[in-house]
Amino acid sequence: MIYELDPDDPSFPYADEAEETGLLAIGGDLSVDRLLNAYASGVFPWYAQGEPVLWWSLNPRMVLFPNEFRCSKSLWRTARSGRYEVRVDTCFEEVIRACATVQRRDEEGTWISEDMIQAYTELHEKGFAHSFEAFEQGRLTGGLYGVSMGDLFFGESMFHTAKDASK
Repeated sequence: MIYELDPDDPSFPYADEAEETGLLAIGGDLSVDRLLNAYASGVFPWYAQGEPVLWWSLNPRMVLFPNEFRCSKSLWRTARSGRYEVRVDTCFEEVIRACATVQRRDEEGTWISEDMIQAYTELHEKGFAHSFEAFEQGRLTGGLYGVSMGDLFFGESMFHTAKDASK
């Protein structure tokens, strides 16, 4: 069953009620309260410009446990090389806009609309969304942004214009 969200109620149905495709609900807005409730419920927005907001809960979700992460030899060499300066939260809006515009192999367009950029920038200003940035010789060459709640970080999108810069 796909739920239609009440515009005045930022709560969500249970994530395990999502369709097999992961689609759970339609409608609502991208307010800070609704987005925080979504992430706390295991739900995230994903839709194209001009469509109503679609809310998803995929099963399984990719989960990365830091103590189980194994770095490849080539990535380890890149990390040790000093090629990149890594920063946190120094240019959030630049990162999200780069995620929306950098060309990806075998993909056209983006789901990161201007509404999404504004909503996640507001989450960032409230301290819930963060960006991690890689700079090479003072130029932003990679990064990712996402939402942080408690001990969890929900990575939303990443980009790179140089090898390993998004990792």
